[in-house]
Amino acid sequence: MFPSHDLGASVYKTWSDEQRRDEIGRLVQGYRAGLPVGVLCKMAETIAGSQEIAKAHLSEFLTPEERKRAVEVETGGMRQLVSEFML
Repeated sequence: MFPSHDLGASVYKTWSDEQRRDEIGRLVQGYRAGLPVGVLCKMAETIAGSQEIAKAHLSEFLTPEERKRAVEVETGGMRQLVSEFML
C-alpha cells in the first residue's frame, strides 16, 4: 500500500507524457477559474515528475503576462515558489 501522500505521484508515474501534459493543461484551466497558484505549481510538479518539466508545461500553457502576474501578486515564500515555476 502506498502512503497517502505518495498515491498521486505513484499514479502519475504510470501516465504517458501526453496524459501528464493534458492534466497540467486542465490544472491551468482550474487556475484561471480560481485555483490557487501554489496548488497549481505543486500539483504540476507532482504530475510532471520534476519542477523543470512542470515549468516547461506551465510556460507552454500560460502566457508570459499570466506568469509575470502570478508572481507579482504573491508575497514572501509563496512569491519565491511561484517565481521558480513561472520565470
